Parts: sequence; C-alpha cells; structure tokens
Amino acid sequence: MGSIKDKTAIMGVGCTAFGEHWEKDHEDLIVEAAYEAMDDAGVTPDDIEATWVGNLYDFTGLSGAVAAEPLKLFGKPTTRVENFCASGMDAFRNACFAVASGAYDVVMACGVEKLMDVGGTGLPVDMGHPVLRGSSAPGMFALTATRSFHEYGWTREDLAHVAVKNHINGAKHPKAHFRREITLEKAMNAPMIAWPLGRFDCCAMSDGAAAVIITRPDIAKTSKHKHDYALTKANAMVNEAMLPMYRRSFDFLGFEATRVAARTAYEEAGIKNPLEEIDLAEVHDCFSITEILNIQDLGFCKQGEGAKFIRDGHANVDGKLAVNPSGGLKCFGHPIGATGCRMITEVTKQIQGRAEGAQVQNARLGVAQNLGGTGSVCSLTILGLPE
Repeated sequence: MGSIKDKTAIMGVGCTAFGEHWEKDHEDLIVEAAYEAMDDAGVTPDDIEATWVGNLYDFTGLSGAVAAEPLKLFGKPTTRVENFCASGMDAFRNACFAVASGAYDVVMACGVEKLMDVGGTGLPVDMGHPVLRGSSAPGMFALTATRSFHEYGWTREDLAHVAVKNHINGAKHPKAHFRREITLEKAMNAPMIAWPLGRFDCCAMSDGAAAVIITRPDIAKTSKHKHDYALTKANAMVNEAMLPMYRRSFDFLGFEATRVAARTAYEEAGIKNPLEEIDLAEVHDCFSITEILNIQDLGFCKQGEGAKFIRDGHANVDGKLAVNPSGGLKCFGHPIGATGCRMITEVTKQIQGRAEGAQVQNARLGVAQNLGGTGSVCSLTILGLPE
C-alpha cells in the first residue's frame, strides 16, 4: 500500500465558532471558514484547483454545490463526501491523496453542518439496533459504558472526569460552543440522558464549518506560514460493519475501526510508542465513555486503564499526552461534516504553537481521530512539523 507521508502539507486552516447560529445558514458558515483558511494560507479562490466538502444531512445540502455555490468555485471539481461522523476527515483524506498523486497542487477540504434549524432533541437518525429500534445515539453508546463498568469496574465518576477536563480546556477556546468550567459534582448530578450518560457526558448539537488548504511541501515553503506548515505524516481510514453490534466479535469495549486505523497510521508514520512520541490528540468524544475507549484503542494505555489515565492527569494539557486540548466535541458540539476538519485545524495550530485555546507546550506531533456511526468507521490523521 502506498504512503502519503510527508507528501502533503497544510498551508492554511479556518474554522467558525461552533454553536447556535440562528442568523446564518450553511453557506454563511462555509464562506467564513473557507476564507479564513485561504487568508491563513495566503491564497485566493482562484488558486483552489479542487475541493472536497464533508456533510451528512441532505437538509444541510446535496452534491458539491454545498461548497461550490457559496464559494463560487464554478468550473472546478467539487465533491461532497459523506461517511457518517467521519465525513469531514474523509474529505481531508481525499484532498490529500489528490495532491499526493500529482493531480493538483492546491486544494481545499472543508466540512459544514447546519443542525439547529431542524429542531428535535438529538440527531435525526435511527441507530439501527437489532432489538432497540429507534434507539438514540446516547442510548447506543451507553451500552459501551455499562459493559465497561461491568468489565473494568469503572463508575459514573470516571466519566465525569472526562467532562470536567474538557470543560476546563473548552472554557479557554474562543470558538467553543460551551465555554464554562464545571465541577465534578455538577457533572455527576446532571439530568440523565441514557444511563449512565448524563447531560455532561454527551456532546451537543451545534452548527459550524471548518476548512483546510492542502498543497505539496515544496509549495508550502513559500506560503504565508513557510517553515511552520504542517506535514501529513499519515492518514488511515477503516470501515467495519455498518452495525458492529451485529458481529460476534464486538464486545462493546472499544472500536475495531479505531484500533486498525491506529495501527495502520502508526506504521505509516513510523511511530513505535504512541504515548512517548505523540504530544496531543483530538479524539472523537461524542460521549465521555467514547473518549476513554478511544484513548485505549489508540494505544495510549492498556485496555482497562483508560479511566485511570484521565484520573491521573495524563490527558491534561500539561500531562503525558494532551487529549482534546480544544475541549473536544464535548465543548464544541458536533456539526457532523465539520468536526473532522475542525480537528485537523486544532492539531495544525497546536503544532505551530498558535492554538486559539490552551496551548500544548513544545507540541510537534499530533493525532486527530474522527469516529463515525456506532463505531463503524474511523478516519485517523497524524500531523507533524517539518524536520
């Protein structure tokens, strides 16, 4: 299998504030994010040769017109990418491979979702459980929590520590949806959504957009950021069963898509010891339990030790490996198509030393992990600075 290691570079990133944008539609959001990214890179729409845009819901938009229409990218290829919650990072993956292949020199990956206008109490989707038809996303991921409680002896307090940590980080980020620290007591006493997941264990619905400008390293050397551009060290995407719980091997203690994607990406990037070599990770914390399982699946600790990893402060901004220094989905919310590109934006700025929120000191290598569906797909990207 071919490698894109060091063959593509990020020369600019942009992201809207995530939240309730009642006064804006998806076109406003994607224009804001894309022009911020282009300004960051020092390019114009005329320089963009092709675009990939991630979004999930047809009420946000259909076809490449989701990006082409508001950005007036007419006469150029623009492709809509949909792959559950990993749509944004899959758009990034497609853009990277297009540049690495030599087909284009400068491209854009972006993502957007406009959820708040639809109404409802959660994502409008049937999770497709074989027995619990119509189960919600919290209801499905709650099963991983109860199974982990049984297997590892974890408690609701272990989940609360994730929420507290991420709210400490998110309070510092000017673009986060929720910017207020919470106490352990508040997290524990919050209204129950799907036991054992309370309100602070679940990410919120949000509107938002993010964009990334991708090019070759030799072109990036003359860009606005010159020698502090970010290199793509690896990108791996893995699809497992659409409904993993149908498979006999699914134990509700982690996600095989993430485990395989991590192994593949680490091999491509030449990483032998993830905990020692990686400085930060933006992981898909759609629920607090998911962050703990992600930490294990990414090899930052052994199976069953994820809760202790967080309790001991290893995932803090100043810990062994900062996990979700932005505040994660917990504080940004999850406008589906935008999340993967936002993660790329966060990791890029962290390793460039210009994070908008809490800065991880001396960060040089970062991971972004975008999980989709009920753990059915994972896109994982490793970014680093040029040597």
